[in-house]
Amino acid sequence: MLSLWYTSDAPRRRLSDTACHDLGIDAIVKALSDDREEQRIIADHLSEMTADAHTAQYRSGIFADVYRLPQLRERLTELFGRIEYLSDYGMRAKNTGERLGIWYLLHRLDELSSYISCIEAIRDSLTDADIRSEGLIALRDYVTSVYGEKHFAEMKADIAALREKTSGIRSVTLGINLNDRFEAVSMGLVSVNSKPYRKSGVVGTFADAIAGDRINDDLDSTDMRFHQVYSMVDTDRLGRERIISRTIANIREGDEMRSSTYHLNETMSRMIDRLIKVLSETLAKYVNVAVMDIKSVMPEFMFYIRGAEFIGKMRQKGHTFCAPVTGSIPMDAKGLYDLRLALETDEGIVPNDLVFDAEHTVYILTGANRGGKTTLTQAVGLLFVMAQAGLDVPADSFSYSPVDCIYTHFPADEDKTLDLGRLGEECVRFREIWSECTADSLVLLNETFSTTSFEEGLYIAKDAVKALAARGVRTVYNTHMHKLAKDADGLSSDRHKAVSLVVRTENGSRLYKAVIAPPEGSSFARDIAEKYGVTYEKLMG
Repeated sequence: MLSLWYTSDAPRRRLSDTACHDLGIDAIVKALSDDREEQRIIADHLSEMTADAHTAQYRSGIFADVYRLPQLRERLTELFGRIEYLSDYGMRAKNTGERLGIWYLLHRLDELSSYISCIEAIRDSLTDADIRSEGLIALRDYVTSVYGEKHFAEMKADIAALREKTSGIRSVTLGINLNDRFEAVSMGLVSVNSKPYRKSGVVGTFADAIAGDRINDDLDSTDMRFHQVYSMVDTDRLGRERIISRTIANIREGDEMRSSTYHLNETMSRMIDRLIKVLSETLAKYVNVAVMDIKSVMPEFMFYIRGAEFIGKMRQKGHTFCAPVTGSIPMDAKGLYDLRLALETDEGIVPNDLVFDAEHTVYILTGANRGGKTTLTQAVGLLFVMAQAGLDVPADSFSYSPVDCIYTHFPADEDKTLDLGRLGEECVRFREIWSECTADSLVLLNETFSTTSFEEGLYIAKDAVKALAARGVRTVYNTHMHKLAKDADGLSSDRHKAVSLVVRTENGSRLYKAVIAPPEGSSFARDIAEKYGVTYEKLMG
Protein backbone atom coordinates (compact mmCIF):
# COMPACT_ATOMS: atom_id res chain seq x y z
CA MET A 1 0.00 0.00 0.00
CA LEU A 2 1.20 3.50 -0.86
CA SER A 3 2.59 5.46 2.10
CA LEU A 4 4.24 8.84 2.54
CA TRP A 5 5.80 7.70 5.84
CA TYR A 6 7.15 4.22 5.26
CA THR A 7 9.27 2.70 2.52
CA SER A 8 9.85 -0.74 3.99
CA ASP A 9 8.99 -3.06 6.85
CA ALA A 10 12.04 -1.92 8.82
CA PRO A 11 11.74 -2.49 12.58
CA ARG A 12 10.02 0.30 14.48
CA ARG A 13 10.03 1.26 18.12
CA ARG A 14 7.76 3.66 19.91
CA LEU A 15 8.90 6.27 22.39
CA SER A 16 7.47 5.71 25.83
CA ASP A 17 5.00 8.19 27.26
CA THR A 18 7.70 9.14 29.75
CA ALA A 19 10.22 9.90 26.99
CA CYS A 20 7.65 11.97 25.09
CA HIS A 21 6.98 13.95 28.26
CA ASP A 22 10.67 14.42 29.09
CA LEU A 23 11.43 15.66 25.58
CA GLY A 24 8.46 18.02 25.55
CA ILE A 25 6.95 16.51 22.41
CA ASP A 26 3.48 17.57 23.55
CA ALA A 27 4.51 21.23 23.19
CA ILE A 28 5.72 20.59 19.64
CA VAL A 29 2.50 18.78 18.76
CA LYS A 30 0.37 21.68 20.00
CA ALA A 31 2.52 24.12 18.07
CA LEU A 32 1.92 22.18 14.85
CA SER A 33 -1.87 21.96 15.17
CA ASP A 34 -4.74 22.96 17.44
CA ASP A 35 -7.02 20.24 16.07
CA ARG A 36 -7.41 17.30 18.48
CA GLU A 37 -7.49 14.60 15.84
CA GLU A 38 -4.52 16.08 13.99
CA GLN A 39 -2.61 16.32 17.27
CA ARG A 40 -3.20 12.62 17.87
CA ILE A 41 -1.88 11.75 14.39
CA ILE A 42 1.14 14.06 14.73
CA ALA A 43 2.05 12.72 18.18
CA ASP A 44 1.72 9.16 16.92
CA HIS A 45 4.08 9.86 14.02
CA LEU A 46 6.67 11.74 16.08
CA SER A 47 6.80 9.00 18.69
CA GLU A 48 7.47 6.14 16.26
CA MET A 49 11.17 5.63 15.55
CA THR A 50 13.04 3.58 12.99
CA ALA A 51 16.78 3.46 12.37
CA ASP A 52 16.22 2.93 8.63
CA ALA A 53 18.15 5.74 6.88
CA HIS A 54 16.22 5.40 3.63
CA THR A 55 12.94 6.01 5.45
CA ALA A 56 14.36 9.18 6.99
CA GLN A 57 15.59 10.42 3.59
CA TYR A 58 12.26 9.53 1.99
CA ARG A 59 10.34 11.62 4.54
CA SER A 60 12.77 14.51 4.40
CA GLY A 61 12.44 14.66 0.60
CA ILE A 62 8.64 14.81 0.79
CA PHE A 63 8.79 17.58 3.37
CA ALA A 64 11.16 19.56 1.14
CA ASP A 65 8.65 19.38 -1.74
CA VAL A 66 5.69 20.27 0.46
CA TYR A 67 7.55 23.22 2.00
CA ARG A 68 8.86 24.45 -1.36
CA LEU A 69 5.52 24.21 -3.19
CA PRO A 70 2.85 26.02 -1.12
CA GLN A 71 0.35 26.12 -4.00
CA LEU A 72 0.60 22.36 -4.41
CA ARG A 73 -0.01 21.68 -0.74
CA GLU A 74 -3.01 24.04 -0.71
CA ARG A 75 -4.53 22.37 -3.76
CA LEU A 76 -3.96 18.84 -2.49
CA THR A 77 -5.35 19.79 0.91
CA GLU A 78 -8.57 20.89 -0.78
CA LEU A 79 -8.81 17.76 -2.93
CA PHE A 80 -8.00 15.40 -0.07
CA GLY A 81 -10.75 17.08 1.94
CA ARG A 82 -13.28 16.29 -0.76
CA ILE A 83 -12.10 12.69 -1.00
CA GLU A 84 -12.34 12.30 2.77
CA TYR A 85 -15.98 13.29 2.61
CA LEU A 86 -16.64 10.68 -0.07
CA SER A 87 -14.78 8.00 1.86
CA ASP A 88 -16.64 8.81 5.08
CA TYR A 89 -19.88 8.31 3.23
CA GLY A 90 -18.69 4.93 2.01
CA MET A 91 -18.01 3.80 5.56
CA ARG A 92 -21.37 5.06 6.80
CA ALA A 93 -23.21 3.31 3.98
CA LYS A 94 -21.30 0.11 4.69
CA ASN A 95 -22.11 0.16 8.40
CA THR A 96 -25.78 1.08 8.18
CA GLY A 97 -28.50 -1.48 7.85
CA GLU A 98 -31.04 1.05 6.65
CA ARG A 99 -32.25 1.09 3.13
CA LEU A 100 -31.06 4.10 1.13
CA GLY A 101 -33.71 6.29 -0.44
CA ILE A 102 -33.70 7.13 -4.11
CA TRP A 103 -33.04 10.81 -3.56
CA TYR A 104 -30.05 10.04 -1.37
CA LEU A 105 -28.57 7.75 -3.99
CA LEU A 106 -29.15 10.27 -6.75
CA HIS A 107 -27.19 12.84 -4.77
CA ARG A 108 -24.45 10.27 -4.38
CA LEU A 109 -24.09 10.12 -8.14
CA ASP A 110 -23.04 13.75 -8.14
CA GLU A 111 -20.62 13.11 -5.29
CA LEU A 112 -19.05 10.13 -7.03
CA SER A 113 -18.68 12.25 -10.14
CA SER A 114 -16.91 14.72 -7.90
CA TYR A 115 -14.57 11.92 -6.79
CA ILE A 116 -13.67 11.25 -10.42
CA SER A 117 -12.89 14.94 -10.81
CA CYS A 118 -10.72 14.82 -7.66
CA ILE A 119 -8.61 11.98 -9.04
CA GLU A 120 -8.13 13.85 -12.27
CA ALA A 121 -7.25 17.07 -10.41
CA ILE A 122 -4.73 15.30 -8.13
CA ARG A 123 -3.08 13.74 -11.15
CA ASP A 124 -2.90 17.09 -12.94
CA SER A 125 -1.59 18.94 -9.84
CA LEU A 126 1.21 16.44 -9.25
CA THR A 127 2.05 16.32 -12.94
CA ASP A 128 2.26 20.10 -13.30
CA ALA A 129 4.24 20.71 -10.07
CA ASP A 130 8.03 20.54 -9.88
CA ILE A 131 8.07 17.61 -7.47
CA ARG A 132 11.42 15.95 -6.80
CA SER A 133 10.89 13.60 -3.88
CA GLU A 134 10.58 9.86 -4.21
CA GLY A 135 7.38 9.89 -2.16
CA LEU A 136 5.39 12.46 -4.15
CA ILE A 137 6.60 11.01 -7.44
CA ALA A 138 5.27 7.64 -6.23
CA LEU A 139 1.96 9.30 -5.35
CA ARG A 140 1.77 10.91 -8.79
CA ASP A 141 2.53 7.61 -10.52
CA TYR A 142 -0.03 5.82 -8.40
CA VAL A 143 -2.81 8.30 -9.14
CA THR A 144 -1.88 8.26 -12.81
CA SER A 145 -2.09 4.46 -12.85
CA VAL A 146 -5.48 4.56 -11.14
CA TYR A 147 -6.74 7.03 -13.72
CA GLY A 148 -5.46 4.88 -16.55
CA GLU A 149 -6.76 1.55 -15.26
CA LYS A 150 -9.68 -0.17 -16.92
CA HIS A 151 -11.95 -0.12 -13.87
CA PHE A 152 -11.58 3.64 -13.57
CA ALA A 153 -12.66 4.08 -17.19
CA GLU A 154 -15.56 1.71 -16.51
CA MET A 155 -16.52 3.75 -13.49
CA LYS A 156 -16.56 6.96 -15.51
CA ALA A 157 -18.73 5.33 -18.17
CA ASP A 158 -21.13 3.76 -15.65
CA ILE A 159 -21.54 6.94 -13.66
CA ALA A 160 -22.09 8.95 -16.83
CA ALA A 161 -24.75 6.48 -17.97
CA LEU A 162 -26.51 6.49 -14.61
CA ARG A 163 -26.51 10.27 -14.48
CA GLU A 164 -27.96 10.41 -17.97
CA LYS A 165 -30.77 8.04 -16.99
CA THR A 166 -31.61 9.70 -13.70
CA SER A 167 -31.08 13.32 -14.69
CA GLY A 168 -34.23 13.16 -16.86
CA ILE A 169 -36.60 12.59 -13.94
CA ARG A 170 -38.80 15.69 -13.66
CA SER A 171 -42.02 14.39 -12.12
CA VAL A 172 -43.77 11.32 -10.77
CA THR A 173 -47.39 10.24 -11.06
CA LEU A 174 -48.89 8.82 -7.90
CA GLY A 175 -52.07 6.82 -7.56
CA ILE A 176 -54.23 7.02 -4.43
CA ASN A 177 -56.89 4.44 -3.55
CA LEU A 178 -59.93 5.72 -1.65
CA ASN A 179 -62.60 4.14 0.51
CA ASP A 180 -66.32 4.98 0.51
CA ARG A 181 -65.66 8.12 2.55
CA PHE A 182 -63.02 9.31 0.06
CA GLU A 183 -60.30 8.62 2.58
CA ALA A 184 -56.88 7.63 1.23
CA VAL A 185 -56.19 4.03 2.11
CA SER A 186 -53.11 3.35 -0.02
CA MET A 187 -50.71 5.14 -2.29
CA GLY A 188 -48.57 3.90 -5.16
CA LEU A 189 -46.43 4.99 -8.05
CA VAL A 190 -48.00 5.05 -11.49
CA SER A 191 -45.18 6.48 -13.59
CA VAL A 192 -41.88 8.35 -13.61
CA ASN A 193 -41.92 11.19 -16.12
CA SER A 194 -39.35 13.21 -18.03
CA LYS A 195 -41.52 16.35 -18.02
CA PRO A 196 -42.80 18.38 -15.06
CA TYR A 197 -46.50 18.86 -14.40
CA ARG A 198 -47.92 22.33 -14.81
CA LYS A 199 -49.41 24.05 -11.81
CA SER A 200 -53.20 23.59 -11.47
CA GLY A 201 -55.89 23.68 -8.83
CA VAL A 202 -56.33 20.33 -7.10
CA VAL A 203 -60.01 20.82 -6.25
CA GLY A 204 -60.85 22.25 -9.67
CA THR A 205 -59.12 19.45 -11.52
CA PHE A 206 -60.89 16.85 -9.38
CA ALA A 207 -64.30 18.50 -10.00
CA ASP A 208 -63.66 18.76 -13.74
CA ALA A 209 -62.75 15.10 -13.91
CA ILE A 210 -66.02 14.07 -12.26
CA ALA A 211 -68.18 16.49 -14.24
CA GLY A 212 -66.60 15.47 -17.52
CA ASP A 213 -67.18 11.78 -17.01
CA ARG A 214 -63.44 11.20 -16.86
CA ILE A 215 -63.70 8.55 -14.19
CA ASN A 216 -61.96 5.47 -15.55
CA ASP A 217 -63.67 2.11 -15.11
CA ASP A 218 -60.85 -0.13 -16.27
CA LEU A 219 -57.33 0.78 -15.19
CA ASP A 220 -56.00 -2.51 -16.48
CA SER A 221 -56.74 -1.41 -20.04
CA THR A 222 -54.24 1.45 -19.77
CA ASP A 223 -50.46 1.43 -19.62
CA MET A 224 -50.55 3.21 -16.25
CA ARG A 225 -50.19 0.33 -13.82
CA PHE A 226 -50.50 0.87 -10.10
CA HIS A 227 -47.72 -0.35 -7.80
CA GLN A 228 -48.78 -0.14 -4.17
CA VAL A 229 -46.00 1.01 -1.92
CA TYR A 230 -47.73 2.27 1.19
CA SER A 231 -50.99 1.46 2.92
CA MET A 232 -52.88 4.15 4.80
CA VAL A 233 -54.89 1.51 6.66
CA ASP A 234 -53.77 0.10 10.00
CA THR A 235 -55.47 -1.98 12.67
CA ASP A 236 -55.92 -0.99 16.26
CA ARG A 237 -55.40 -3.26 19.23
CA LEU A 238 -58.88 -4.76 18.77
CA GLY A 239 -58.13 -5.65 15.18
CA ARG A 240 -60.34 -2.92 13.69
CA GLU A 241 -59.20 -1.03 10.62
CA ARG A 242 -58.41 2.64 11.01
CA ILE A 243 -57.24 5.27 8.57
CA ILE A 244 -53.79 6.58 9.44
CA SER A 245 -53.79 9.55 7.12
CA ARG A 246 -56.87 11.61 6.20
CA THR A 247 -55.48 13.27 3.11
CA ILE A 248 -52.36 13.01 0.98
CA ALA A 249 -52.32 16.67 0.03
CA ASN A 250 -52.08 17.84 3.59
CA ILE A 251 -50.13 15.30 5.61
CA ARG A 252 -48.94 16.94 8.78
CA GLU A 253 -45.91 16.00 10.85
CA GLY A 254 -46.48 14.65 14.31
CA ASP A 255 -46.35 11.62 16.53
CA GLU A 256 -48.82 9.68 14.36
CA MET A 257 -48.26 11.25 10.94
CA ARG A 258 -45.36 11.13 8.52
CA SER A 259 -44.35 14.13 6.45
CA SER A 260 -45.36 14.20 2.81
CA THR A 261 -41.67 14.34 1.87
CA TYR A 262 -41.09 11.11 3.69
CA HIS A 263 -44.14 9.55 2.01
CA LEU A 264 -42.80 10.55 -1.36
CA ASN A 265 -39.35 9.20 -0.60
CA GLU A 266 -40.86 5.94 0.64
CA THR A 267 -43.02 5.73 -2.44
CA MET A 268 -40.17 6.41 -4.83
CA SER A 269 -37.80 4.11 -3.01
CA ARG A 270 -40.17 1.15 -3.02
CA MET A 271 -41.33 1.67 -6.57
CA ILE A 272 -37.95 2.11 -8.19
CA ASP A 273 -36.30 -0.81 -6.44
CA ARG A 274 -34.66 -1.89 -9.63
CA LEU A 275 -33.10 1.51 -10.23
CA ILE A 276 -32.06 1.73 -6.59
CA LYS A 277 -30.43 -1.67 -6.83
CA VAL A 278 -28.44 -0.60 -9.88
CA LEU A 279 -27.42 2.61 -8.18
CA SER A 280 -26.44 0.86 -4.96
CA GLU A 281 -24.41 -1.78 -6.75
CA THR A 282 -22.63 0.81 -8.85
CA LEU A 283 -21.84 2.98 -5.86
CA ALA A 284 -20.68 0.01 -3.79
CA LYS A 285 -18.51 -1.13 -6.66
CA TYR A 286 -16.77 2.17 -7.19
CA VAL A 287 -16.91 4.27 -4.04
CA ASN A 288 -13.84 2.50 -2.65
CA VAL A 289 -11.89 2.32 -5.91
CA ALA A 290 -8.53 3.80 -4.87
CA VAL A 291 -10.28 5.92 -2.24
CA MET A 292 -8.98 3.89 0.68
CA ASP A 293 -5.42 3.82 -0.60
CA ILE A 294 -5.47 7.56 -1.22
CA LYS A 295 -7.21 8.18 2.09
CA SER A 296 -4.41 6.37 3.89
CA VAL A 297 -1.90 8.99 2.76
CA MET A 298 -4.11 11.94 3.73
CA PRO A 299 -3.12 12.08 7.44
CA GLU A 300 0.50 11.51 6.38
CA PHE A 301 0.31 14.42 3.95
CA MET A 302 -1.37 16.53 6.63
CA PHE A 303 1.66 16.00 8.89
CA TYR A 304 4.00 17.50 6.30
CA ILE A 305 1.62 20.40 5.68
CA ARG A 306 1.40 21.30 9.37
CA GLY A 307 5.16 20.94 9.69
CA ALA A 308 5.74 23.23 6.71
CA GLU A 309 3.32 25.83 8.04
CA PHE A 310 4.90 25.76 11.50
CA ILE A 311 8.51 25.93 10.35
CA GLY A 312 7.61 28.68 7.90
CA LYS A 313 6.22 30.78 10.76
CA MET A 314 9.26 30.08 12.94
CA ARG A 315 11.62 31.12 10.15
CA GLN A 316 9.67 34.35 9.76
CA LYS A 317 10.39 35.03 13.43
CA GLY A 318 14.11 34.65 12.74
CA HIS A 319 14.72 31.08 13.90
CA THR A 320 17.08 28.89 11.90
CA PHE A 321 16.12 25.50 10.49
CA CYS A 322 17.97 23.13 8.19
CA ALA A 323 17.27 19.98 6.25
CA PRO A 324 18.77 16.96 8.05
CA VAL A 325 21.23 14.78 6.15
CA THR A 326 21.69 11.09 6.90
CA GLY A 327 25.18 9.63 6.83
CA SER A 328 27.59 7.29 8.55
CA ILE A 329 28.54 9.67 11.37
CA PRO A 330 26.36 9.24 14.49
CA MET A 331 25.75 13.01 14.72
CA ASP A 332 27.34 16.30 13.73
CA ALA A 333 25.16 19.25 14.72
CA LYS A 334 26.13 22.89 14.26
CA GLY A 335 24.14 25.69 15.86
CA LEU A 336 21.55 23.45 17.50
CA TYR A 337 19.05 24.95 19.94
CA ASP A 338 16.04 23.86 21.94
CA LEU A 339 12.84 24.27 19.90
CA ARG A 340 10.73 24.34 23.04
CA LEU A 341 12.64 27.38 24.23
CA ALA A 342 12.17 29.01 20.83
CA LEU A 343 8.41 28.58 21.21
CA GLU A 344 8.56 30.73 24.32
CA THR A 345 10.95 33.46 23.19
CA ASP A 346 12.43 34.90 20.01
CA GLU A 347 15.54 36.29 21.70
CA GLY A 348 18.48 35.19 23.83
CA ILE A 349 18.75 31.64 22.50
CA VAL A 350 22.36 30.44 22.49
CA PRO A 351 23.15 27.79 19.84
CA ASN A 352 25.64 24.99 20.44
CA ASP A 353 27.69 22.51 18.43
CA LEU A 354 27.80 18.85 19.34
CA VAL A 355 29.26 15.72 17.76
CA PHE A 356 28.67 12.04 18.40
CA ASP A 357 31.46 9.78 17.16
CA ALA A 358 33.87 7.21 18.52
CA GLU A 359 35.77 9.89 20.41
CA HIS A 360 32.59 11.47 21.78
CA THR A 361 30.07 8.72 22.51
CA VAL A 362 29.03 9.48 26.10
CA TYR A 363 28.88 13.11 27.22
CA ILE A 364 29.00 13.75 30.95
CA LEU A 365 27.40 17.20 31.09
CA THR A 366 28.01 19.44 34.08
CA GLY A 367 27.53 23.12 34.80
CA ALA A 368 25.77 25.63 36.95
CA ASN A 369 22.17 25.11 37.93
CA ARG A 370 19.79 26.78 35.47
CA GLY A 371 22.73 27.01 33.09
CA GLY A 372 21.02 25.19 30.25
CA LYS A 373 22.03 21.56 30.86
CA THR A 374 18.51 20.14 30.72
CA THR A 375 17.63 22.38 27.80
CA LEU A 376 20.62 21.08 25.81
CA THR A 377 19.79 17.49 26.73
CA GLN A 378 16.21 17.87 25.46
CA ALA A 379 17.35 19.72 22.35
CA VAL A 380 19.51 16.78 21.27
CA GLY A 381 16.58 14.40 21.61
CA LEU A 382 14.22 16.67 19.65
CA LEU A 383 16.73 16.92 16.79
CA PHE A 384 16.49 13.18 16.21
CA VAL A 385 12.71 13.08 16.68
CA MET A 386 12.09 15.83 14.12
CA ALA A 387 14.73 14.68 11.63
CA GLN A 388 13.51 11.10 11.59
CA ALA A 389 9.90 12.26 11.21
CA GLY A 390 11.01 14.08 8.06
CA LEU A 391 10.94 17.69 9.29
CA ASP A 392 13.62 20.35 9.06
CA VAL A 393 15.40 20.71 12.41
CA PRO A 394 16.40 23.66 14.63
CA ALA A 395 20.09 23.93 13.75
CA ASP A 396 22.46 25.46 11.20
CA SER A 397 23.37 21.97 9.94
CA PHE A 398 22.60 18.45 11.07
CA SER A 399 24.18 15.23 9.80
CA TYR A 400 23.31 12.00 11.59
CA SER A 401 22.58 8.33 11.47
CA PRO A 402 19.05 7.55 12.69
CA VAL A 403 18.47 6.02 16.11
CA ASP A 404 16.19 3.07 16.73
CA CYS A 405 14.73 4.70 19.84
CA ILE A 406 15.30 7.41 22.45
CA TYR A 407 15.34 6.56 26.14
CA THR A 408 15.13 9.19 28.87
CA HIS A 409 15.86 9.00 32.58
CA PHE A 410 14.67 12.25 34.16
CA PRO A 411 13.69 12.78 37.82
CA ALA A 412 10.47 10.90 38.61
CA ASP A 413 7.42 12.30 40.34
CA GLU A 414 7.33 11.80 44.08
CA ASP A 415 4.32 9.46 43.96
CA LYS A 416 6.21 7.04 41.72
CA THR A 417 8.97 6.46 44.25
CA LEU A 418 6.98 5.55 47.35
CA ASP A 419 7.42 1.79 47.11
CA LEU A 420 11.08 1.54 46.08
CA GLY A 421 12.45 4.86 47.31
CA ARG A 422 14.06 7.33 44.94
CA LEU A 423 17.34 5.47 44.45
CA GLY A 424 15.60 2.13 44.00
CA GLU A 425 13.19 3.61 41.49
CA GLU A 426 16.07 5.18 39.54
CA CYS A 427 17.95 1.88 39.44
CA VAL A 428 14.88 -0.02 38.21
CA ARG A 429 14.24 2.51 35.44
CA PHE A 430 17.86 2.51 34.31
CA ARG A 431 17.91 -1.28 34.24
CA GLU A 432 14.81 -1.22 31.99
CA ILE A 433 16.49 1.25 29.66
CA TRP A 434 19.64 -0.85 29.58
CA SER A 435 17.72 -3.99 28.69
CA GLU A 436 16.10 -2.29 25.68
CA CYS A 437 18.70 0.11 24.27
CA THR A 438 21.17 -0.87 21.54
CA ALA A 439 24.24 0.66 19.93
CA ASP A 440 21.79 2.47 17.62
CA SER A 441 19.88 4.10 20.48
CA LEU A 442 20.06 7.51 22.11
CA VAL A 443 20.02 7.68 25.91
CA LEU A 444 19.42 10.94 27.77
CA LEU A 445 20.05 10.96 31.51
CA ASN A 446 19.09 13.93 33.68
CA GLU A 447 20.46 13.99 37.25
CA THR A 448 20.29 10.20 37.36
CA PHE A 449 21.41 8.62 40.68
CA SER A 450 21.56 12.05 42.31
CA THR A 451 18.93 11.41 44.97
CA THR A 452 21.24 9.49 47.31
CA SER A 453 24.56 10.33 48.96
CA PHE A 454 27.28 11.60 46.66
CA GLU A 455 29.45 8.50 47.18
CA GLU A 456 26.64 6.05 46.51
CA GLY A 457 25.40 7.96 43.49
CA LEU A 458 28.90 8.25 42.05
CA TYR A 459 29.52 4.54 42.51
CA ILE A 460 26.38 3.57 40.60
CA ALA A 461 26.82 6.27 37.95
CA LYS A 462 30.35 5.09 37.07
CA ASP A 463 29.17 1.58 36.33
CA ALA A 464 26.26 2.91 34.26
CA VAL A 465 28.56 5.13 32.16
CA LYS A 466 31.09 2.34 31.65
CA ALA A 467 28.35 0.03 30.43
CA LEU A 468 26.93 2.63 28.02
CA ALA A 469 30.39 3.39 26.62
CA ALA A 470 31.15 -0.32 26.20
CA ARG A 471 27.95 -0.80 24.20
CA GLY A 472 28.60 2.37 22.19
CA VAL A 473 25.27 4.02 23.00
CA ARG A 474 25.02 7.71 22.15
CA THR A 475 24.45 9.31 25.55
CA VAL A 476 24.12 12.69 27.22
CA TYR A 477 24.36 12.39 31.00
CA ASN A 478 23.39 15.64 32.67
CA THR A 479 24.67 15.56 36.25
CA HIS A 480 26.01 17.70 39.08
CA MET A 481 28.61 15.05 39.99
CA HIS A 482 31.75 16.79 38.73
CA LYS A 483 33.93 13.87 39.87
CA LEU A 484 32.11 11.61 37.42
CA ALA A 485 33.07 13.99 34.61
CA LYS A 486 36.67 14.16 35.84
CA ASP A 487 36.91 10.37 35.65
CA ALA A 488 35.54 10.28 32.07
CA ASP A 489 38.71 8.85 30.55
CA GLY A 490 38.70 5.93 32.96
CA LEU A 491 35.07 5.16 32.06
CA SER A 492 35.71 4.90 28.31
CA SER A 493 35.94 1.65 26.39
CA ASP A 494 38.52 0.76 23.77
CA ARG A 495 36.29 1.90 20.92
CA HIS A 496 33.99 4.49 22.46
CA LYS A 497 34.98 7.40 24.64
CA ALA A 498 33.25 9.19 27.47
CA VAL A 499 34.06 12.92 27.65
CA SER A 500 33.36 15.84 29.94
CA LEU A 501 31.03 18.51 28.52
CA VAL A 502 30.59 21.74 30.45
CA VAL A 503 28.02 24.51 30.17
CA ARG A 504 30.34 27.44 30.79
CA THR A 505 30.09 30.29 33.21
CA GLU A 506 32.15 33.47 33.30
CA ASN A 507 32.54 35.53 36.44
CA GLY A 508 29.47 33.83 37.83
CA SER A 509 27.38 34.56 34.72
CA ARG A 510 25.83 31.72 32.77
CA LEU A 511 26.87 31.67 29.11
CA TYR A 512 24.68 28.70 28.06
CA LYS A 513 27.56 27.57 25.86
CA ALA A 514 28.67 23.94 26.02
CA VAL A 515 32.35 23.07 25.50
CA ILE A 516 34.42 19.93 25.92
CA ALA A 517 36.48 20.69 29.03
CA PRO A 518 37.08 19.50 32.58
CA PRO A 519 34.23 20.31 34.97
CA GLU A 520 34.22 23.70 36.68
CA GLY A 521 33.93 24.26 40.44
CA SER A 522 33.12 21.68 43.06
CA SER A 523 29.80 20.17 42.06
CA PHE A 524 28.19 23.62 42.15
CA ALA A 525 27.07 22.82 45.67
CA ARG A 526 25.71 26.31 46.20
CA ASP A 527 23.51 26.04 43.11
CA ILE A 528 22.23 22.64 44.18
CA ALA A 529 21.50 23.89 47.69
CA GLU A 530 19.56 26.83 46.28
CA LYS A 531 17.61 24.56 43.94
CA TYR A 532 16.46 22.31 46.78
CA GLY A 533 15.98 25.15 49.28
CA VAL A 534 18.63 24.20 51.84
CA THR A 535 20.64 27.42 52.02
CA TYR A 536 20.58 29.27 55.32
CA GLU A 537 18.63 32.14 53.77
CA LYS A 538 15.90 29.88 52.37
CA LEU A 539 15.74 27.75 55.48
CA MET A 540 15.32 30.80 57.70
CA GLY A 541 13.12 32.71 55.25
